[in-house]
Amino acid sequence: MNKISVLGIDIAKNVFQLHGTDATGKTVLQKRLSRAKLAEFVCNIPPCLIGMEACGGAHYWARKFQSFGHEVKLMSPQYVKPYVKTNKNDMNDAEAICEAVTRPSMRLVPLKTIEQQDSQAVHRIRSRLMAQRTGLVNQIRGLVAEYGIVVAQGISRLRNGLPSLIEDNCDKLTPLMQSLCWNLYEQFKSLDVQITLYDNKNKAIM
Repeated sequence: MNKISVLGIDIAKNVFQLHGTDATGKTVLQKRLSRAKLAEFVCNIPPCLIGMEACGGAHYWARKFQSFGHEVKLMSPQYVKPYVKTNKNDMNDAEAICEAVTRPSMRLVPLKTIEQQDSQAVHRIRSRLMAQRTGLVNQIRGLVAEYGIVVAQGISRLRNGLPSLIEDNCDKLTPLMQSLCWNLYEQFKSLDVQITLYDNKNKAIM
């Protein structure tokens, strides 16, 4: 096999498609490898340029391949798509990646360090918790409104005022609805605690 100059890798969960070209652009490799075999193969080829789409797991593989001495570039899938010559499949995708990564004008995705990925994970989890809390607040407002009770706008007002609001409106809320409101309030407090936890994690990272 001629020396691989550029290697395009189509990332998947279990089976990876590889497409390699030499210094002249001639195809010298078309190969499918399992996840267990990928690192071993890439480790044992001479240093080359490796291109991959920036998708799940790409930053992990990029750091690993860099540790083997390769140059690694990540690209957004939308910029690789125009280089797919025929029907979309793993083999054609790997070939398109191999071609796209050599383009001087290709827009690259910065490679994240493991610390940056930690920070991103914290932000993503916190954002999900925030969305859950907002949805819970809206649900509480909507439910009690059906009983003629208006909850003031603002999360802090609901946080501080919901207990007394439930107790002061026993004549409007059935025992079951009171129980449901207390349950939702406990969920709200739990989300508050979790969000504060991730706020502290974020401060520790910064």
